[in-house]
Amino acid sequence: MTQVFLTGPLAWPPLLEAVLGRALPEPLTHVGVEGAAMEAGDRAFPLLYPHEGTVVDGVAVDLNGEEEFTRLSFFAVAIGAHPVPKHGKMGGGPVAGVAFVAGQAQCELTAWDQDTWVQAWGALAHRAAEEIMSYCGRLDPEELGWRMQMILARATAREQAAQHPAPAQVRSETSSGSVPVLGMTTPHEGFFLTRQYNLQPPRFDGRASPTVSREVFVATDAVIVLPYDPLRDRVLLVEQFRMGPLGRGDPRPWVLEPVAGRVDAGETVEAAARRECAEEAALDLHDLHHVSSHYCSPGCSTEFYHCYVAMADLRFSAAGLGGLETENEDIRTHVLEFDAAMELVTSGEANIGPLVLLLLWLERERPRLRVCV
Repeated sequence: MTQVFLTGPLAWPPLLEAVLGRALPEPLTHVGVEGAAMEAGDRAFPLLYPHEGTVVDGVAVDLNGEEEFTRLSFFAVAIGAHPVPKHGKMGGGPVAGVAFVAGQAQCELTAWDQDTWVQAWGALAHRAAEEIMSYCGRLDPEELGWRMQMILARATAREQAAQHPAPAQVRSETSSGSVPVLGMTTPHEGFFLTRQYNLQPPRFDGRASPTVSREVFVATDAVIVLPYDPLRDRVLLVEQFRMGPLGRGDPRPWVLEPVAGRVDAGETVEAAARRECAEEAALDLHDLHHVSSHYCSPGCSTEFYHCYVAMADLRFSAAGLGGLETENEDIRTHVLEFDAAMELVTSGEANIGPLVLLLLWLERERPRLRVCV
């Protein structure tokens, strides 16, 4: 039986149970891990680093066999740590065990406060851990490094969905928990996921539903922003190449859109809106006006849009270039007079749903927004 010393997120019982795949005894045994310190980073999975003369509070757990050590090591390596022999202080004296430690610290180290971390990150980290462990035994844990940002973003989306369901005044209040899921597979596991479900959704007439097979493209939440200058009556649009039109056979796969991007883990939707406008168009936003939060294609995708019109200074009118090279973004910006932007709706050149939605909303609300300038 292997004794491990667990610190930080791994010492939180709900996450540890998700990693091990079993319930834990209560209470867990306290241990002080010697020669180590936790990082101060405000993120889902802070790491333990070597640090002489420091003791970190943690828990000691006896693992039930090699399989549990393999599962725990898989998770630790996926988030950037490795098993290292360590001494701990427990009960009456020193004990030997294994802790999961990252390399040399390149960040600030601090005292660990589990309650603060749980409040900020616990639910999201637990959801991310469930996906991470679904790869155990099938992928090398180092392969999850480039996937981790998307794993965390998908966990963020699931937590947003759970915490902020839309009202049900006209539609059915039947919950997702009432849908029997008989099986689920993941035919594609890359930057994005495709999942296939066999399920029996309840029928409106009360009869039992036959088993149906449905596939869903598992994406993330996205923020979509139309920058508007009420003083100059201008909007900013971005132009970029898109795979959707190309895959459909559209001879013109470069499209005009609002600014858009993924909502990252630990980020509010509003913060994501401001970050994306800075990255894609070098814009500092003023007031944000929420227009809609909605699914873009509920029949086949989990992708969920948070749409805004944002006040901005658009005194420049020349086209510009933007985007992050690290994400291979190649973006051209266009600043248009409002009437010229609305012509795009009339002509059909505006063929991206959120752009049409936000321009039509702006057409309705524009008098109100301009009266304040």
